[in-house]
Amino acid sequence: MKKLSLFIVLTLMISLLAACGGNNGKGNTTEPGSNANGGSSSNSGDKVTIDFWHSMGGSNGEAIAAMVKRFNDAHPNIEVVETFQGNYAETVTKLQQAAASNQAPEVAMIERGFVELFSDAEVLADLVPVLEEVGVTKDDFVQGLMGDTEHDGALISLPFNRSTPIMHVNKTILEELGMDIPTNWDELAEVAKAAVVKNGSETTRYGLTMPYDTWYPIAMIQQLGGTVFDESQTTTPFTTDGKGKQVFQYLKDLQAEGALFYPPAADSGSIVNSMFTEGKVAVLFQSTGTIGGLLKGVDFDYVTAYLPQNVQYSTPTGGGNIVMFDNAKNKEAGATFMQWLMTEAAGAQQFIIDTGYLPITHKMVESNEIKELWSKEPIRETAYKQLEYAVDTNKDLAWPSIQPEFFSAIEAIMYDNEDIDATLAKLQQSAERLLAE
Repeated sequence: MKKLSLFIVLTLMISLLAACGGNNGKGNTTEPGSNANGGSSSNSGDKVTIDFWHSMGGSNGEAIAAMVKRFNDAHPNIEVVETFQGNYAETVTKLQQAAASNQAPEVAMIERGFVELFSDAEVLADLVPVLEEVGVTKDDFVQGLMGDTEHDGALISLPFNRSTPIMHVNKTILEELGMDIPTNWDELAEVAKAAVVKNGSETTRYGLTMPYDTWYPIAMIQQLGGTVFDESQTTTPFTTDGKGKQVFQYLKDLQAEGALFYPPAADSGSIVNSMFTEGKVAVLFQSTGTIGGLLKGVDFDYVTAYLPQNVQYSTPTGGGNIVMFDNAKNKEAGATFMQWLMTEAAGAQQFIIDTGYLPITHKMVESNEIKELWSKEPIRETAYKQLEYAVDTNKDLAWPSIQPEFFSAIEAIMYDNEDIDATLAKLQQSAERLLAE
């Protein structure tokens, strides 16, 4: 009961995070239109109805709807009601409230960084028995995506719409400049500066952009060999060891020279995606989950590459896992849906093909469908290969409450031109207080 009470209190913190911004391009939050406010689990005759809450809008939301329709068509005795619940943070808030009142959906998508909130509150079902029924174990999943799936020996979530940030490149621009795809920070700065085009005082083309998100500074901190939290999870080394300052100074220098466009927080993902497809920026740091949408909009030579290295290559992971709530009404039907997602080509595999998210099982990676897709569109394989360098150094129960403080630091530095050292010192103080709670 104490854990569940803390869980409810954290709802307020997540609500504050939701106000910081949307999905930032990991799937815009335009409602797909089929289910505005959610369905309710019920039995109608012999048909069992279950709820699946998710955070996919726009084209990704359409892919979710199509996937659910395929399941429903194949299972006449089960109806899955898919409901868009807003961005990741908004969905977490609604799930916390639903779990606390015993009204949680059977299945839900949770951004991987928030899974620990629910597992610590002991409201998630163990998925080992669910998988065992169809001959699947955790070893069948891609290891680099399993970092947020276990708690106290139980398998409490599975990767689903998982992604990493990668570098999206307008190769046509680079060829016009006679430059190669950058592989390190120095080369990236050279390309970004060279790609700028101005019409009088107006910049009509930038060199580099990225959504407003903690993802990209974290990637760069790790590329310097730094970490978000220390091993004892009591402090944030990057705020004091110079690595955080080096990251933000690099970005501010490019911004000051007009090479970096750092977008406004609201709808930043859609803004930078549109800039890229319209040829208004040469290099975009963005999720692999946007590949499907970007491909539909480009009319130039579009390639992807690893995020540039500094002392090393490194990338965080992101996107959502799926869970099953332990107190949901129709868990058996929910388990059938989960099994179908993980084992059938029409399930998560087709959703991944439709969107650009990472294949989550070795079976998917080795499937003819994925191999043919990667052969036809090699840009999609980049993120999977980059998983060799994937690490998440922000894993802690306190991260959801620290993330808004990180966002505040980004705003202070990138928008308000406040002192980097003073801003990072303030972030460190807030983070250490929250880690100690």
